[in-house]
Amino acid sequence: MTDATRIANIAVVGLAVMGSNLARNLASREGNTVAVYNRTRSRTDQLLEEHPDAGLVAAGSITELAATLQRPRTAIIMVKAGAPTDAVIDELVEAFEPGDIIVDGGNSLFTDTIRREKAVRATGINFVGCGISGGEEGALKGPSLMPGGSAEAYETLGPILSSIAAVAEGEPCVTHVGTDGAGHFVKMVHNGIEYADMQLIAEAYDLIRQGTGAQPAQIADIFADWNEGELSSYLIEITAEVLRQVDASTGQPLVDVIADQAGAKGTGAWTVQTALDLGVPVSGIAEAVFARSLSSRASQRTTTRDLPGPHSRPADDPDAFVDDVRRALYASKIIAYSQGFDLIVAGAKEYSWDIQKGDIAAIWRGGCIIRAQFLNRITEAYAEQPDLEALLTAPFFRDALAEAQDSWRRVVIGAATAGIPTPAFSSSLAYYDGLRAERLPASLIQGQRDFFGAHTYRRVDREGSFHTLWSADRSEISAGDGHG
Repeated sequence: MTDATRIANIAVVGLAVMGSNLARNLASREGNTVAVYNRTRSRTDQLLEEHPDAGLVAAGSITELAATLQRPRTAIIMVKAGAPTDAVIDELVEAFEPGDIIVDGGNSLFTDTIRREKAVRATGINFVGCGISGGEEGALKGPSLMPGGSAEAYETLGPILSSIAAVAEGEPCVTHVGTDGAGHFVKMVHNGIEYADMQLIAEAYDLIRQGTGAQPAQIADIFADWNEGELSSYLIEITAEVLRQVDASTGQPLVDVIADQAGAKGTGAWTVQTALDLGVPVSGIAEAVFARSLSSRASQRTTTRDLPGPHSRPADDPDAFVDDVRRALYASKIIAYSQGFDLIVAGAKEYSWDIQKGDIAAIWRGGCIIRAQFLNRITEAYAEQPDLEALLTAPFFRDALAEAQDSWRRVVIGAATAGIPTPAFSSSLAYYDGLRAERLPASLIQGQRDFFGAHTYRRVDREGSFHTLWSADRSEISAGDGHG
């Protein structure tokens, strides 16, 4: 095939639901002709048969796919993360030439993306790790896109991605996040925030149900009402829909028929592991991950249900309690986003990425799972103070937390008194109080560490590191300028 007969400007490799929907989205945009390839040919044939109007160009091999593409060739990989992605990358590298572009659109671990980008760059081919959020519907109708990689690759890729991205307030929800693994790093943090957001909403539902005795359909009305105000978001919207759903076979609320064991795909755990490596507290996200783990320990939970505990409801005034829960949810949500952006800041510093935090909040306003009204406030906060030390200290969020904190504390106290588990609400409040504390008990921990391991400590009244001779006369000696 000669250059003159090359007919596609973009390719999608991997045609499961996400890949198929992304290919259809690309094909629906003016100027795009999309080549598609799947290892199992029957899936390719099915996609072309079901959507003949998309004008998709089928390829029977990676070599054939490469031959259909205009230069610079651009292919988006939509296969399972890990070894399958590596295998497709290797095939594309063999078929592509310097200047071509390989995009990994899966949920890959960002350190894998860093490794892959370095290896592929050595061949002269551009490699882009691109976070894609919005699920199956987003892939088809407009996702939030978080591409990393080189500026050179984005010159070609940017207009294509802008054409398929969700649009929020007239702007496409895509930005060049940074080099190598930056895109997948930000997508990972997005998913971590998503874990926290979902857990907080679930705790709010549980508090209202156990605290007031309201049934799922009634609570659906509460969430629908909340979606008209400051909590307006995709997750609040779909929560009302889920709570209204009635199971056809039993006539019961669907939420009562679904097993109370939450699944996970790993990005939440990656977020927490990365935060631990970088020394960033993301306690709300961590508790959300652990809550899913606890929910899945079915046999252990069965054997511990007779453990003693209170049996009371925390709501003397149901309407006031529901309003307290709303405020507590909003405050805890602020904490989750603040912790997530702290992690983005730390990751950017560690890996030398120039990530514009306000731009990230802006592209999360549409298409993605955590899209919410108050993301505009985050963009505004970073526009006013680019070097903001912590998101929750921005005037808008500081005021919101001040207004919500009495309700927040009442909810956490009431939940503890009634024996209703609220790990994300409680840990978020503890984090807030930890940040604003004048002194933390970490001084005692440093004293303990020095006692059993001679790890040294610093003093508040003079420079340097010190060690107490605990097993001798307990006098203090200077330990130099090292950190204890």
